[in-house]
Amino acid sequence: MTDDDLIFKALADSTRRFLLDLLFTRDGRTLTELESGLEMTRFGVMKHLRVLEEAGLVVTRKSGREKLHFLNPVPIRLIHDRWIDKYTAAQVSALAELKAQLEEEP
Repeated sequence: MTDDDLIFKALADSTRRFLLDLLFTRDGRTLTELESGLEMTRFGVMKHLRVLEEAGLVVTRKSGREKLHFLNPVPIRLIHDRWIDKYTAAQVSALAELKAQLEEEP
């Protein structure tokens, strides 16, 4: 499975996207903090976090007895650059040309 496949698989689930949103609002959360926002078991949340870690979207760091989870936005940006930017470039160019044509003096 490629890196892109892992990222798309991780982003395909609404619970995982919710976890990423939680980390976006405040990084460095513990498993206990993350699970408090979800109606699922601790093991269910751990499973989702494992998928996010495998995709590189979440990184962890031990702090004493706690394991802190941090959002890694780089893979999402790479997906954006690879799969979104290239499809919108032609549209943006067309709009820029239209703007230039409309603003030309008759």
